[in-house]
Amino acid sequence: MSQHVLIPLSLAAVSLVSTPCLATSDSTKDENLSRGLQIMKELEARDTGWEAAVVDMQMTLRNASGEESERQLTVKLLEVEGDGDKTLTQFKSPRDIRNTAFLSYSHAVVPDDQWIYMPAIKRVKRINSANKSGPFMGSELAYEDISSFELEKYSYRYIGEEPADGVDCYVVELTPLYEYTGYSTMTYWVDKSRFVPIKIEYYDRSKSLLKTQHFAGYRQYNNQFWRPAESQIHNHQTDRATFLQWSEFDFDVELSDAHFSTVGLTRSR
Repeated sequence: MSQHVLIPLSLAAVSLVSTPCLATSDSTKDENLSRGLQIMKELEARDTGWEAAVVDMQMTLRNASGEESERQLTVKLLEVEGDGDKTLTQFKSPRDIRNTAFLSYSHAVVPDDQWIYMPAIKRVKRINSANKSGPFMGSELAYEDISSFELEKYSYRYIGEEPADGVDCYVVELTPLYEYTGYSTMTYWVDKSRFVPIKIEYYDRSKSLLKTQHFAGYRQYNNQFWRPAESQIHNHQTDRATFLQWSEFDFDVELSDAHFSTVGLTRSR
């Protein structure tokens, strides 16, 4: 997830997460905006310099009735200096979607470039910018969630400090600045020591809670980069869920732009 693929309050402060503040001075607002930005800058800074990575992933989809289906994927990532990351996702199973491949070029301000290769029709299809809020391959991930985290995509507001899943966290509200998003805001719980997301709440365009994502089992690679072993996403409006499990990340790989071309999508295995 590039930090993708992408992190104790008093009772009075807790209320800031769910209810609007009735009276906040301009100086306090400015301070909260600045502090929110600084926290997310630190999150981004600690995840810079990994260059390239490959990881196998299992995706489990659970519907509202509790029925599950599994998918096996391989994800390749390329860090791009001065722009967003490149991601190539290749489906290995089940048989009906095997060799489906998804390519994403993340950008900071302009719309991301995304393509998907569907072996059933044997062609590469470009994802329209207006469809980025749609579900990715039937999961609770949206196409915009596959994009890497870029500071310029959001405005930030510091809310406070609150534990999440037993971890002391900063709480920061993100407001997307790009077009065609399906979210009004996102609330990040960021680990105060490792600066990685522990929980994210996503709010839809009507500002209702849409889904919650949790990350767990973080491991450190190359004495610097933290990656989760698993994540779960629960859609509160449909009661569907997606579970992600990552194997060990391999950062000792040599990947270049040539591995992330639309031409190569049809040959992805």
